[in-house]
Amino acid sequence: MEYRVEHDTLGEINVPADKFWGAQTERSKQNFPIGGEKMPAEIIQAFAILKKSAAKANADLGLLEEEKAEAIAHAADQIADGKLTEHFPLVVWQTGSGTQSNMNVNEVIAFVGNKWLEEKGSSLRLHPNDDVNKSQSSNDTYPTAMHVAAVLKLENVVIPAVGVLKNTLKEKSEAFMDVVKIGRTHLQDATPITLGQEISGWHRMLEKSEHMLKESAAHLKELAIGGTAVGTGLNAHPAFSEKVCHAISETTGKSFVPAPNKFHSLTSYDETVYAHGALKALAADMMKIANDVRWLASGPRSGLGEITIPANEPGSSIMPGKVNPTQSEAVTMVVAQVMGNDATIGFAASQGNFELNVFKPVMAYNFLQSCTLLADSMLSFNERCATGIEPNQEQIDKHLKNSLMLVTALNPHIGYENAAKIAKTAFENKATLKDTAVELGLLTAEEFDKYVNPKEMTHPLA
Repeated sequence: MEYRVEHDTLGEINVPADKFWGAQTERSKQNFPIGGEKMPAEIIQAFAILKKSAAKANADLGLLEEEKAEAIAHAADQIADGKLTEHFPLVVWQTGSGTQSNMNVNEVIAFVGNKWLEEKGSSLRLHPNDDVNKSQSSNDTYPTAMHVAAVLKLENVVIPAVGVLKNTLKEKSEAFMDVVKIGRTHLQDATPITLGQEISGWHRMLEKSEHMLKESAAHLKELAIGGTAVGTGLNAHPAFSEKVCHAISETTGKSFVPAPNKFHSLTSYDETVYAHGALKALAADMMKIANDVRWLASGPRSGLGEITIPANEPGSSIMPGKVNPTQSEAVTMVVAQVMGNDATIGFAASQGNFELNVFKPVMAYNFLQSCTLLADSMLSFNERCATGIEPNQEQIDKHLKNSLMLVTALNPHIGYENAAKIAKTAFENKATLKDTAVELGLLTAEEFDKYVNPKEMTHPLA
């Protein structure tokens, strides 16, 4: 392998000749051979947006030559477009401030920007610290990139995925609103409900989660940029923060604003905890929906079997003809991961010692992973399971007619204790409610038929 010599304040170091990073990136690459989890691409993209915006702000303030700002923007655009992915090799498990990833971006931008300047015949050259990182510190750029990446992921990926599944469940709820089935509480028979009503509960869960995600994203739109090293704004122009946020907003189409207290934004990650809490709430809802679906589809002959779901692949390597609720299983595994990510984020956010939290990369990694997994699993569940849900009318009717809880409709007419007597006697004698009620002399057959109407039991008394 061929190398070129780069240098930083610690001295010279060899860097692969075909890579665009510099000395500080190479040192981090060598010093942290820990795991295979790379800094998320979303963070690198957010950094690129930030660096371009910072260059524009510095140029507008007369602190950076226009040609240098153009060179930074040229390189940043390539990074944001995903064209330079191979030049960002660093892992999550590095310095907790994300300094090396900030410098990785600075060095690549300087390298690419300098090539552009050379091709233009300019005598100007970019320095990764003095120009690309001008008016900035890793301490305010990394949390800024975190927030930008989180907002883009929530609003452009997760919330649209919620909307897709939500709409499917709304359609299913409306289609099955007259399919009367037995309800269940405590995993035991309860009073009747319609399949549409049951699914409407799932739909409302996603409706609520969607609202909470949108609300939590608003808090992430406050950015730390301008705080520099410890929140004081040292070496940054007083108008820098406002100008950078305006430029980021123009690029992303989102409304970012400067954090009102930079001391808070460098050391506290309560917005990240809060937003991931909304993701955890969504995950909890998806666990409930996925579990309900696989319970209702269990069988096909020895389970509940009240709905059918698509058969996507053979379910067993030994049992021929077996079909499993694999989409539900994938969703529930995703939920387990998201719950673990939430615990990690909560602990990491609690470690903001003095002026800086140094658990940033692990929070960013876990947050963005939760977003990706939830969005992907919801879209897959929607396409390969939810859209194909259909009622199994024969099994639904069988369970409905056999349920002892239909006796609940008799409470207003013969009282709770007499109704309970009918249910217990019918269960002991393996008899029907109707036959038992007549045999006990509590009702005539005609009265029973009049009072016990499963469909009428799915709404309040008229």
